Amino acid sequence: MTDSSGPLYDLLIIGGGINGVGIARDAAGRGHKVLLVEQSDLASATSSASTKLIHGGLRYLEMFEFRLVREALIERERLLGIAPHIIRPMEFVLPHVDGLRPRWQIRAGLFLYDNIGRIFPGSRRLRRRRGEKQRLAASRSVRLAPGGYGDAIKSDIRHGFVYSDCWVDDSRLVVLNAMDAAQRGAVIRTRTRFVGATQKEKQWRVQLEDRHTGAPSVAFARAIVNAAGPWVEEALHKVPCSRNEAQVRLVKGSHIVVPRMYPGEHAFLLQNPDGRVVFTIPYEERFTLIGTTDVPYESDPASVSISPEEVEYLCSTVNGYFAGSISPTDVKWTYSGVRPLSDDESSSASKVTRDYKLELTAADNQPAVLSVFGGKITTYRRLAESAMQKLHPYIGGSKQGWTDQAPLPGGDLPRRDFGIFFQGVKHRWPFLPGSLAYRLARAYGTRISDIVGAAKTLEDLGTHYGAGLTRAEVDYLQGHEWALSAEDILWRRTKLGLHMTQSDKDALTQAIDAQRSTAETQRADRSPRSAPASLPT
Repeated sequence: MTDSSGPLYDLLIIGGGINGVGIARDAAGRGHKVLLVEQSDLASATSSASTKLIHGGLRYLEMFEFRLVREALIERERLLGIAPHIIRPMEFVLPHVDGLRPRWQIRAGLFLYDNIGRIFPGSRRLRRRRGEKQRLAASRSVRLAPGGYGDAIKSDIRHGFVYSDCWVDDSRLVVLNAMDAAQRGAVIRTRTRFVGATQKEKQWRVQLEDRHTGAPSVAFARAIVNAAGPWVEEALHKVPCSRNEAQVRLVKGSHIVVPRMYPGEHAFLLQNPDGRVVFTIPYEERFTLIGTTDVPYESDPASVSISPEEVEYLCSTVNGYFAGSISPTDVKWTYSGVRPLSDDESSSASKVTRDYKLELTAADNQPAVLSVFGGKITTYRRLAESAMQKLHPYIGGSKQGWTDQAPLPGGDLPRRDFGIFFQGVKHRWPFLPGSLAYRLARAYGTRISDIVGAAKTLEDLGTHYGAGLTRAEVDYLQGHEWALSAEDILWRRTKLGLHMTQSDKDALTQAIDAQRSTAETQRADRSPRSAPASLPT
């Protein structure tokens, strides 16, 4: 069915973060006609500014968030199964220091953490995966001595605990969900702003704007999902008659990246006297990622950045545990994000619940609006299932969930085992340098063949922009992953911005700008001078 002024969709989703794309994927797989609009790039805000973890949230046990932790631990296993290329097990070392949480309390918390996720029908312990150096295993106490986990830690910190969680490439998780949604029929439009909605009969008439050209367009939808993240309340104000009881509480989280601080692939979880925790995580081979902070935020989410006080806080925390010290001058990169948490009136930002809340507005004779508040990246898939359950009375379709088993693009590895898969990559393309082969295999999984394909030499992949980025990879990202700018490529689709020189980055930017200019000229030459420019569909 199509209106004379625009196409009709079952679902129009506002926001290209993890929750928006997760709902788009689930809905498209149930046979719904879906349009997702994102005002910037996919994962351009909160969803690329996480601590890069798929985890239950050990500290949430202290807040009695047992349901959230249990659900997150269940999802940890499911996500590792459907995306074994971008998600991998990681060991976390929790050093014990006198005066903070006593050892018995930590041991009891880890015992509960080990077991709470298994208390559900059909659960199973996460198994060792052949080819992986690490596994998700039961926690244990350790002595932090030289030659092991204690190599980097101060000599007076002698005891600790080790437990397992997972690391994830957060922005790629977003993109892969969008790709799968599109392959199942969803329309994904980035750089498209939601202007507003009005009711027309039993549908929403939605006004949109192309942020690159300024061109307006219209679409119709049977229901709207407001997954705009930090802009969720702003989007609600543009929909008449929409009401919600939930209130959003914006909390800034910032991270710093410094040169590699210690050998090994394990992370550390560091306790603070203020009750918070800070992670140090091996990052991009040569670096250590440190975060996060929890700071109330009231400014524009689009202009969020780390403060000097946050940098000092993170450095000071690390220096309290590590034998070698760091200072703000060691910081090579920072990033910040604004978490749109569901306000539970907690006294401090760090104690606000990370659980999600779905608010449905559907007054008499009014199409539905579902707004998403809060949530964490680990539980996005379950959030999407819950959203579809709430929307079912208004848009129909299948009630059957499916996303817990179907691999994300590139995740269909043999036996879902990255080690076996990587050996095959090295055998098929022996000319790839080891570090490049590993990066491509991790980022793209089985989709690596769409980039390397029939190439026999490194030169077959085209122009080399630096740090292993080739024209073949750039073409793939532009053609399949909605990458439009050098920033999209260097900081979200990859993290090569950390490794490239400024001249490398400038060369890539110039190449993309020249390509865009040529494409726009060609489009203008093909268009009749008297006809209006065509609108995006």
